[in-house]
Amino acid sequence: MIVRALYRALDRRLGTTKIARTALAKVFPDHWSFMLGEIALYSFVTLVLTGVYLTLFYEPSTAETVYRGAYVALNGSTVSAAYASTVALSYDVRAGLLMRQAHHWSALIFVAAIVVHLCRVFFTGAFRKPRDLNWPVGVTMLALAMLNGFTGYSLPDDLLSGTGLRIIYSVVLSIPIVGSWLALLVFGGEFPAPETMPRLYISHVLLVPAVLVVLISVHLMVLVRQKHSHFPGPGHGEQNVVGSRLWPAYAVRSLSLFTGVLAVVFALGGLVQINPVWIYGPFGPAKATSPAQPDWYVAWGDGALRLFPPVNFHVFGHLVPAPFFPAVVLGGVTFLLLYAWPWLERRRTGDKAAHQVLDRPRDRPWRMAVGAWALTFFTILLLAAADDIMARLFAVPVTALLNLFRILVLTLPFVVAGATLLVARSLRAGSAPHTSELTADDVRRGLAHARQHESVDSSSDAPAVDRPRYDEMVRLWRNPDGTWRWRWQGPQGSQALLSNEVFRSRDAAIDAARVAYPDLLVHQDEPPEGIVLPEPPRPDWLSRAAAPLVWLVLAILARRRRR
Repeated sequence: MIVRALYRALDRRLGTTKIARTALAKVFPDHWSFMLGEIALYSFVTLVLTGVYLTLFYEPSTAETVYRGAYVALNGSTVSAAYASTVALSYDVRAGLLMRQAHHWSALIFVAAIVVHLCRVFFTGAFRKPRDLNWPVGVTMLALAMLNGFTGYSLPDDLLSGTGLRIIYSVVLSIPIVGSWLALLVFGGEFPAPETMPRLYISHVLLVPAVLVVLISVHLMVLVRQKHSHFPGPGHGEQNVVGSRLWPAYAVRSLSLFTGVLAVVFALGGLVQINPVWIYGPFGPAKATSPAQPDWYVAWGDGALRLFPPVNFHVFGHLVPAPFFPAVVLGGVTFLLLYAWPWLERRRTGDKAAHQVLDRPRDRPWRMAVGAWALTFFTILLLAAADDIMARLFAVPVTALLNLFRILVLTLPFVVAGATLLVARSLRAGSAPHTSELTADDVRRGLAHARQHESVDSSSDAPAVDRPRYDEMVRLWRNPDGTWRWRWQGPQGSQALLSNEVFRSRDAAIDAARVAYPDLLVHQDEPPEGIVLPEPPRPDWLSRAAAPLVWLVLAILARRRRR
């Protein structure tokens, strides 16, 4: 009764019932890929929860102290306060190791979910107008997630993280003209400086998380205001959203995902060891670890530094060191292209229309090729960061692996991009629903269309091209005698029209179907050897008898209206 009275009083003043009803009636798509963003959100929530616990025991200081605790190998040693508190968290604080490792795994999942979510948005064209304003928000979140992950990775002040900080310090110094000033601002002096750890700590627990909270809030507000996009399908149009309402279906699904993320993160934190700083030992300026690999989301930068030749040169009297291009220029150009991509594609295609229905990736072969090139390029750089581990594992010289990776990074991305372009065009030109079902005929069709430009959905500067109608379909099958036939199928199978002739080959049947229905998808029925589909149902005797009666009634009504 008290809660109901309080709610009614609040509703009379703020009108919360109307707002709640509108929010609970919001429709969310049912496709699983739309949950990737929620995985990132719930990983961030887990990061905050575990991070609050860790801040209660962590000491962000490089001042020397004597460790006294349960880790016998370090007991009585003089180390930094940051390293001692991290080891104490792992061995002396109840549930400390679980929280440390769960926090680290959450960071890895958080960045991974953002990357996969951005890939889904990229390949399906969800960044197009009107969602082009939300794309930079997501790219900024990715950059800040990587930054905050690296600062948190560096806080334990162990030998591995210290090696990474030394590399980043050198990268900042490599920036011409302003590098030394930026290094002084970020690190507080020549590395290792006593001010470095407190500045990293403030950035990690306060500045970057606050900006991330703002960006997540803006991202969600724009999402609610613009509504969700959805994949092509029956009833999926540019003015609606097909899916489940927020309450109760989507809320139950989302809460289940949240508990699943928590379960996975804490299972990994309790069962899978990660970042054992007590094994690496405390940081020392004259020491380094080998092998030494950072977390995966910054490993591509490490790989680029290893592969780029040691070339230094001067520009207008200023030294440009070797780390500048593989670390600063490569990362800067990558994020600049990510920010600008919606407008670059719009300029190329002339597509300025608003879109609610997503692209099938095959409908944009060049976008697929560019994405495949980038993923292959950065995957090779990531693998190159582990060249020392591979050299020890396979007993080969590390220089041979470096030369191999240098060749691969210059050639393999173009090979993968070309193959992706051909596959996308073959899928678009043929009738195979999946890549695994592509045939030689489909590939030949893709090659035949190799010189054609990508179609533009609709824009003010380019002629509009009709999108395929997904509520209708042409179904193709092969008869037991080897002949082919097709039929048109209406929305949700409500109607059907059978072709009036059979065809000797699959290509002939497809060509005839495309002539009759040029804007419909052609789907080959399973199994591949073919099945004979039933002919469209003919009207029964009752329908035939009722038709003349209907016409008679309509004629009588029309005559009465004239009188």
